Amino acid sequence: MKNITFYLGLSLLFTHELDSMPNHEWRILPILNSLSDSAGEWTFIVAHVPLFAITIAFVASLNRSVRVRARMIVGGFLLLHAFLHYLFSARAAYEFSSTLSLVLIYGAALCGLGYILMTVFEAKADAG
Repeated sequence: MKNITFYLGLSLLFTHELDSMPNHEWRILPILNSLSDSAGEWTFIVAHVPLFAITIAFVASLNRSVRVRARMIVGGFLLLHAFLHYLFSARAAYEFSSTLSLVLIYGAALCGLGYILMTVFEAKADAG
């Protein structure tokens, strides 16, 4: 169940990144929001290639220690990401108001929280 929760959260995040294109996410991000719309969009898209590659490589690492640590970091990021969306939602350029957008963002956060909690409880059970 823990792995399913993790991969569902990661899938929701990756799908959110698809949803961020019609919602012009680069317009609310520091640095990117100072670029022209076309340059901000291009930079946003291109930056996700190494981000996704690195994320996938670490969360699927054959080294158990690396994999466990990476998955906990991603779980924490899913929570942080939702919190940042909450903070940015007050900005005029924020466009993520559809039910789909909210499910992707906050569903990923719930999965991240669930994964972290399951991992912590599992570690405590193994130790005790």
